[in-house]
Amino acid sequence: MRLSTFPLAFTLWVSMLATVAHAQRVPDLEREQRMVDEIVDVIFDGDPIELSDGDREFLAIFMEADEPKGTVIIAHGRGYHADWESVVNPLRVGLVEAGWNTLSIQLPVLEKSAKYFDYVDIFDEAAPRFQAATEFAKEQGGQVVLLAHSCGSHMAQRWIKNQPEASLASFDAYVGIGMGATDYKQPMVEPFQLDKMPMPVLDLYGSEDFPAVIRKAPERLAMLEKAGNPKSAQLVVEGAEHYFKTHKSELVDTVSGWLDRL
Repeated sequence: MRLSTFPLAFTLWVSMLATVAHAQRVPDLEREQRMVDEIVDVIFDGDPIELSDGDREFLAIFMEADEPKGTVIIAHGRGYHADWESVVNPLRVGLVEAGWNTLSIQLPVLEKSAKYFDYVDIFDEAAPRFQAATEFAKEQGGQVVLLAHSCGSHMAQRWIKNQPEASLASFDAYVGIGMGATDYKQPMVEPFQLDKMPMPVLDLYGSEDFPAVIRKAPERLAMLEKAGNPKSAQLVVEGAEHYFKTHKSELVDTVSGWLDRL
């Protein structure tokens, strides 16, 4: 009797689909370059510079304060760029007026339709960029602060997770804005690292932020309390949504006010 080959063929077909569906994502370098080309000639505040991640150059925007207290590294949210008009530009310009150099870095991106689970695959691609940025910031003197928004905070937390404890001394404070943002039915795949961070940490979000950000606020606060740094804080900007579009000045004032207490 001739055995049907259909079950085997069907199994192979399903296996192939699963492989494709779970194929490792890689950064969209062409899209990143298009974004850089669109903004680099219209940057009015600060200077575009190139940093190296060891394999290739990437864009950063450096802006100097007159009498800097240190440098704040700014990492944008998912799929955006180093001069993004919401969150990034207000902070990178406003913090300079408050006495801080700012270094806004371009993070790896995927296609516009990519979701949180897609970006998880490229979190590690951001690690050498954070490393290069902290090295540049240390060369400027003063304190080094790492500030990350939304998906940028996921990438920063992955980098921090993989750092030896001694390497965490490469920056002096951390500001996470809108931490925990994901997509519908896409829960966080890795926990926050806040309880393992000895430096002062600011957890900042809006009262109208994404549900996941608000829902995980007690968890983040418990981690800050466990870490035990007395300068750490969890603050809420009333009325602000995830992108602080109508609360830019409150965003800058809240961050700069906390930094002044370091």
